[in-house]
Amino acid sequence: MSDIKTTQEETLDGTVVYTLPLPQDLKDLDKMAPIVIKQPYAINYLHSYGQDSPFFAGLSNKKLLGTRCKDCGHTYATPKLACQECGGDCEWIELPNEGRIHSFTVCHFGSEEFLPECPYILALIEFEGVDSLFLSRLMGVDPDNPGMDWVGMKVKPKFKRLSKLKPTDVWFIPA
Repeated sequence: MSDIKTTQEETLDGTVVYTLPLPQDLKDLDKMAPIVIKQPYAINYLHSYGQDSPFFAGLSNKKLLGTRCKDCGHTYATPKLACQECGGDCEWIELPNEGRIHSFTVCHFGSEEFLPECPYILALIEFEGVDSLFLSRLMGVDPDNPGMDWVGMKVKPKFKRLSKLKPTDVWFIPA
């Protein structure tokens, strides 16, 4: 018996077709409706963080950066290039290494990246002396047993050891 392959492995990825209507008379093929399929498509996307680049450089160096208006002093946990209060220019600052939970939600459905981790928790973190909140993942608590006692709980940031230059490089845990 020969070791020459005569079949291919059947998989369930891509488009799976069981039967496709075919006219009895092959002369009628030109009247057949077009076959339309849906299949995944991946590309490498070149993306610039532009003005937010220092924020991601901070995450890769285990530092959480925000901004402060040079004119009115309004401070942002989520960095802004221009102040939303007075329109002035903002400068980069390091945020405190501890915050408190302002509010949270338990997500039972998420994007493709988070779907395997459902349920997960998103929390708005407030920092002393900072005028806005920072949205991030909250870990180290049970998403199946949430409680209002989490509001006000002290938390601290944790950073990925190997940065992916994504917002998910930082998350918070109870302090």
